[in-house]
Amino acid sequence: MNILYLEATEKTPLVNLDPNTGEFEISGKSIPQDAEAFFLPILEWMDEYVNTTTIPTKVRLNLEYFNISSSKRILFLLYKLNELVDQNKGVTVSWHYVETDDDMKEVGQDFAFMVRVPFEFVPYRKGFRHMATA
Repeated sequence: MNILYLEATEKTPLVNLDPNTGEFEISGKSIPQDAEAFFLPILEWMDEYVNTTTIPTKVRLNLEYFNISSSKRILFLLYKLNELVDQNKGVTVSWHYVETDDDMKEVGQDFAFMVRVPFEFVPYRKGFRHMATA
């Protein structure tokens, strides 16, 4: 299985899914014109990953903003991670958000409530370069 890497644009997030390390990152803005088309290859990649991985998975979500249609696709992605939980494969999500952005924190909490995947909430200060901690 190959790494899935999509460079960030003004309307789409950086996507870096590495099946060799089990480390995934989605960061930036997600306001594509057609969220279904953007997320389809990601969800298809996740189908294969869920059925083949044997290593723990760490997902880092650091989204500045996303639209409603992206929200639905992000939830589909998190549902895929439920399958790893069901297979007793280690999986965690770290939800990164600007410490003053209560809305983004609450959205992460809502997502965490809808899935069985353990979430960690990681606030950071806007304007500071933020490195993964998960």
